[in-house]
Amino acid sequence: MRITNIEAIAVDLPMLRPMKMAGVEIRVAENVLVKMVSDQGVVGWGEAASAPTMTGETVPSITTAIQLLANDLIGAEVDLATLQACMRRRLYGNSSAKAAIDMAAHDLVGRSMQKPVHELLGPLMRHSVPVLWLLGTGSEEADVLEARAKYADGFRAFKVKVGTAAIDADIRRTLVIRRALPADALVCADANQAWNVDDALRFVIGAGESLEFLEQPVDGEDIAGMAKLAAAGKTAIGCDEGLHSMADLQHHLAAAAATGGSLKAIKLGGLGTVLKAAQWCTMHDWKVNLACKIAESGIATAAVLQLGAVLPAIDWGVSLSSQYLAEDIVHNPLKIVEGRAPVPDGPGLGVEVDEARVRHYQR
Repeated sequence: MRITNIEAIAVDLPMLRPMKMAGVEIRVAENVLVKMVSDQGVVGWGEAASAPTMTGETVPSITTAIQLLANDLIGAEVDLATLQACMRRRLYGNSSAKAAIDMAAHDLVGRSMQKPVHELLGPLMRHSVPVLWLLGTGSEEADVLEARAKYADGFRAFKVKVGTAAIDADIRRTLVIRRALPADALVCADANQAWNVDDALRFVIGAGESLEFLEQPVDGEDIAGMAKLAAAGKTAIGCDEGLHSMADLQHHLAAAAATGGSLKAIKLGGLGTVLKAAQWCTMHDWKVNLACKIAESGIATAAVLQLGAVLPAIDWGVSLSSQYLAEDIVHNPLKIVEGRAPVPDGPGLGVEVDEARVRHYQR
């Protein structure tokens, strides 16, 4: 089976409501889709969110990189074992573009074999995954109301977006949310690199003991700062923007700078690399948060669910994001039941893309 066409499709997907994060308020998800077609007429889909502060890539750069890589891949055999090596030889970095192509190739191969992608990745570990709900309305009262409502719906894991206000306000809001939820709820916080070490330490001392973990409190390159916060011993520290490769995992481990991490395909460049990183985490007793970027559609969500089916452990939950979109671009959108999302069992990623809707949102 050979690749006959690869199309990069830039889309702007409206959010159900704005999501407040450190330094940004997201109202529209700016993503790039990949449509890969084989000589047998099989179509595979992939997706990557634009995340310039995380990967350095924008919609135009992702689109250009996909088009560049397509020049080498069109006409080639669809071989998952060599795809990453081929893309690495052709283009340095550009992990989001590579992840979207890799995802589409997995979908294509799965569909051609009439197998779900998780069967291509490894043995099945679970049929559903616990979904981590994000709290980022910008309002303490609204976050509390939403947290309680989602707990009543069956959610047991919550991530508070901090770094959007003064430190004392973030501490108060985090503690209020934690107290509003029963003891069996996992509550963590994500600062998205918002703070310097001194401010992050104030937050850790003030609210850390109420949290399961604090994600990326300082700049991703400040491993020494992360280590200082971890040494405070008030809460577990997780890396996100500072994690782009297996080497980054090793650097954080060597510096005692984190005890877990957020694994995203757009940072690591593909599904197989995410699986490899998760296996490394298990070997070193690290916790894993498996995640989409805000906000990817049902395509990337399905890919994360396929990964969630085979990862050794996902103790820090799974951050999905298609539920935050005003409208998905797949015919069978994600359904969360009692706080868990079922792994699609259809061929490929297990979702059917509504191409008419894709074209409606295409730039």
